[in-house]
Amino acid sequence: MDSTEFVEISEEMEAFSTPYMQDRELSWLTFNERVLDQGSDPAVPLLERLNFLAIFASNLQEFFMIRVGSLTDLSLIGSRIVDNKTGLTPAERLTMIYCRCQKLYPLHEKVFIEIKEHLAQRGIHQLEVEDLDSAQRDFLKEYLVDCVMPILSPQIINALHPFPHLENGALHIIVRLDERTPAAKGGKKGSKGTKTGAGGVTLGVIPLPRQCERIIGLPGDGFPFILLESALELLAPEIFSMYRVKNSNVICITRNADLDAMEGADERDNEDYRDQMKRILKKRSRLAAVRLESRHSLSKTTKDFLLKRLELEEHQAFVTQVPLDMRYIYPLMGMLDEELRTALSYVPFTPQWPATLKRKRPIMEQVEESEILLAYPYESIDPFVELLREASADPSVVSIKITLYRLASQSHLAEELIAAAENGKEVTALFELRARFDETNNIEWSQRFEQAGAKVLYGFHDYKVHSKICCITRQTSKGIQYITQLGTGNYNEKTAKLYTDFSLITTDTSFGRDAVKFFRNMGLEYVTDSYDTLWVAPLQVKANLMAGIDGEIEKAQKGEPCGLFIKTNAVTDKETIEKLVEASQAGVPTTLFVRGVCCLVPGVAGYTENIRVVSVVGRLLEHSRVYGFGPFDSMSIYLASADLMTRNMERRIEIAWPIRDEQLRSRIVEYLRTTLDDTMKLRELRPDGRYTPLGYYAISCGAADECYFDSQEHFIKEAQRLLSAAESEEIKLLL
Repeated sequence: MDSTEFVEISEEMEAFSTPYMQDRELSWLTFNERVLDQGSDPAVPLLERLNFLAIFASNLQEFFMIRVGSLTDLSLIGSRIVDNKTGLTPAERLTMIYCRCQKLYPLHEKVFIEIKEHLAQRGIHQLEVEDLDSAQRDFLKEYLVDCVMPILSPQIINALHPFPHLENGALHIIVRLDERTPAAKGGKKGSKGTKTGAGGVTLGVIPLPRQCERIIGLPGDGFPFILLESALELLAPEIFSMYRVKNSNVICITRNADLDAMEGADERDNEDYRDQMKRILKKRSRLAAVRLESRHSLSKTTKDFLLKRLELEEHQAFVTQVPLDMRYIYPLMGMLDEELRTALSYVPFTPQWPATLKRKRPIMEQVEESEILLAYPYESIDPFVELLREASADPSVVSIKITLYRLASQSHLAEELIAAAENGKEVTALFELRARFDETNNIEWSQRFEQAGAKVLYGFHDYKVHSKICCITRQTSKGIQYITQLGTGNYNEKTAKLYTDFSLITTDTSFGRDAVKFFRNMGLEYVTDSYDTLWVAPLQVKANLMAGIDGEIEKAQKGEPCGLFIKTNAVTDKETIEKLVEASQAGVPTTLFVRGVCCLVPGVAGYTENIRVVSVVGRLLEHSRVYGFGPFDSMSIYLASADLMTRNMERRIEIAWPIRDEQLRSRIVEYLRTTLDDTMKLRELRPDGRYTPLGYYAISCGAADECYFDSQEHFIKEAQRLLSAAESEEIKLLL
């Protein structure tokens, strides 16, 4: 957690009076509730609705591991540490979080049951043990005995068998057991040797085996199936045959996973940073518990026992009928009949080759003629991968330098960089090993790069490298040429199909010189240099953003046309929020397009009347960052890797850059305007902290089609239309 969010209370500190700010964690939970809303939307195909429930659950899991875990650590320090925006202590914030989550769980469960019923009507039956007929029960019992039971590792918890470590995020079957039966080993019930755990509790635990498929298909019409964890409850009496099984349940423990990547660094000064990260990652599954989930209500005895052992309180326990690990839906989709799967899913689309580029011409030639702007995922990342392929084989290419934050596990982009290194090019790759939950993948890729002969750098002690920049240097007959690529999102082919991002490729020399300077500074761990064209955090991004806002304030004070438009994933930095409030008070019309957390509350009298906050949660993840200064139609535009968060602008290496080409600037403005016209997925933040729907869901119209406009679906179709038109024109020219 970013320590700059907190301050220590002093006797002289004035009372917090910030009606235009809200708690970050509650704002995030509101965002995740909007993800859940997509699961309840009847306009979304059924399997996609189920997918949104899985995203909601995955988001919440990470939230507890990181945000709740960090606040839990801070709450142990004392009550004098408070949030710098709301004045709340960590303990107070935790109370609000758990209270809010206790209300979200029933909503999640309600939507899941509704979707489950609709899927059953289409022949997809997710069953529990009590739903099975005799043939299904016999089949399942035989399957479990033959295929699952031999690899189970059950254990007893009693005085002779201590409470085991329950791995973070893993599923376990927990079974309440009675004393041994008189028939067991010829003993008497309660005889010597029958020892129980604390308070006379005897429990059995069955870890869900990773080697087995979670989805077990069953005989019957349609596609009936049962999840492995549900099926194992049927096997519990046989597994613990020496005991009388009173009840069973499925549980999952969430643990604090907010690790300090530099922990113990002083004692291991000679340890390789990559080895240090491997060591630290091993701790993630063993840290303190912050949440207990169960599929059914636990008996008071079992719950009290678990809470005591896990050092949790009653409010940290959650009960839900929703499977505790929703990742089963991805293999489920692959098991369904193709026709049915297609009918219950979004119409598939493939990111298109940009209509502005010729497929058969080298990308290097085309970027020399004009700058290239790619809009993912509507347009494909392939042109950039092709550029790297050309650079790998081009004799004039001297070096390729790139920052890598999150790579796909299978990456053509990475393979082209490795090929370039093997071809004798000087390849420098700066890996950020602390990219949360991608650490292991980045470690593996960094090892492959080194083996290929590339120069590998790591992020710094105090700063994560979150910028996305690549610089290709060529030695041509006309001198040194730079091809610079800058992106708002990661070099990840998988997320490039799911996240909306911009990618600029340019031969502008001023970009190239700054890029060379950037990589030289990264190699020297020098982070406070200034650049001529690029804004580089921690020194320039926030300072220049503030200066840009000041410029619009000055225009407003002179009565000149002015405005601000900022598209970002989060707004949490207090100083930036206060500067935006100042702009609003000066009369600057401001639109904040914020996908997730927004600590600024719009529409508050005297503070934020001139600020509008909107958001889109839909099929694709809105991820691009855009800073716009001036009236909407003529605003100057910077694209960026940084959100309006203190950690991004002060504790990370981030980059923002100008869009100078007028055609590209106009294209981005039109893109933003079209997104704001969305009548299906656009939501607006109100002064009470709630998001309200617009358009289709907010107005009454005679025909739904007249109100229906989904901007993301529009961009998908538009990319297809433009490419088709360009290819048709090319064919005409050939004829």
